[in-house]
Amino acid sequence: MRTPKKSALRPASRPADRRGDDEIWPRVTRELADDLSFDAPGRDRAGKPPFDEVARLREAGLPALLTPPGAGGRGADWRAGCAVIREISAADSSIGELLAHHYVLAWSARFLGGGEPPSAGASPHAAFEDGTALEGLLLGGGVEPAGTSGPESPATDIGRGLSLTPTRGGHVLHGRRSFGSGVTVADRLVVGARCTETGNVLVVLVDPADPAVFVEAAAERVGQRLTGAGTVTFDQVRVDARRILGTLPRDEHDVAPFATLAPLALRLLLVHVGLGIAEGALAEARDVSRATLAAPAALARVGAPDHTPGPEDPYLLLAYGELATSAHAAAAVVERATDALARGLAAGRALGVEDRADIAVLVAAAEAVTSRAAVRITTRILELVDTTAPADAPGGGPGFDRFWRNARALTAHSSPTHRLRDIGDHYLHGTRPGLRLLA
Repeated sequence: MRTPKKSALRPASRPADRRGDDEIWPRVTRELADDLSFDAPGRDRAGKPPFDEVARLREAGLPALLTPPGAGGRGADWRAGCAVIREISAADSSIGELLAHHYVLAWSARFLGGGEPPSAGASPHAAFEDGTALEGLLLGGGVEPAGTSGPESPATDIGRGLSLTPTRGGHVLHGRRSFGSGVTVADRLVVGARCTETGNVLVVLVDPADPAVFVEAAAERVGQRLTGAGTVTFDQVRVDARRILGTLPRDEHDVAPFATLAPLALRLLLVHVGLGIAEGALAEARDVSRATLAAPAALARVGAPDHTPGPEDPYLLLAYGELATSAHAAAAVVERATDALARGLAAGRALGVEDRADIAVLVAAAEAVTSRAAVRITTRILELVDTTAPADAPGGGPGFDRFWRNARALTAHSSPTHRLRDIGDHYLHGTRPGLRLLA
């Protein structure tokens, strides 16, 4: 188990002072990760809504990290955002997933606007981005239809379960649906709902403090227990025109390639969550094994006939060698997909269909490789450490099961088989993945 750093998270500098400073983000993230890892097992067992964890994120200034750069020089690029998600997820993958969803939702107006940055103060989009950054707001929700997961679905299914009825000065939002992340602790909700008059799906911004909004925390989950998942009921919530972030096209032929980077961005950020789980589990298992092998009792057993692993046990060394290689291989594939997505996001409206297809294939490859690596690594480490030993004993590994549960929960609805099929079709026949607005 990691020990807390004495310098963990000092509130000396405000989040606004950290924006745009590429050198300080790694240190801030490392401090927060150390802080989260110290009490991660206990918080996982408690399974409470992550209010305290969100407060730690705000203290570190991370919710504003990926806000598009503006006149104030705020914001970092997507490579930095992915690195933050991966580091945080190694310590607490639930909080990594929560932050991943927030980052994509924070770019909602940008994605729906085709990649063009809104002029500061000149539009509701600009007000949304500025407010999210300057106030350090955390976003929850999602625009995908209720119950959608796994293979891509048509854009016409978006907003099922939620409806918007036009009224004087705006719309009335009504319906009920579940969300996998953020809604129990979010400052604002970003949701997609179908207009009853036009049939279009509108993405709207809602304040969860509205008395007509009711949020229920999700029941106990197998893994990823601290993502802030829950069910939200919208009981005739008034939404004025300034809270409409954009419209999702009904026909995929009308979808701009840049807009379809939104689901790819979320999928890739969740891949970084999975990679973080694998790396965090492997690092903690290594630390426990080192402590076990350094104990006098373990050293006395070297060469003994009972086959208890010693410091030079070849099977233990082989196991760690295989798992470390698996993590390195997944990281290499993920980094390539991350670079490709970052270039696509920077291209904006200039992004072409072929470029988008190449990005989709690389993201699919990263998903397939990482999901398998995460499940394999988190399963194997349960065999390498003594999970029944007390916390203060050498080799004690209480809470190691959370890595396995989190990896399983994260990858359960993302079948590598589907991704590999799409990759094979693209490689063999040159078939482009469809332009979808959903993961």
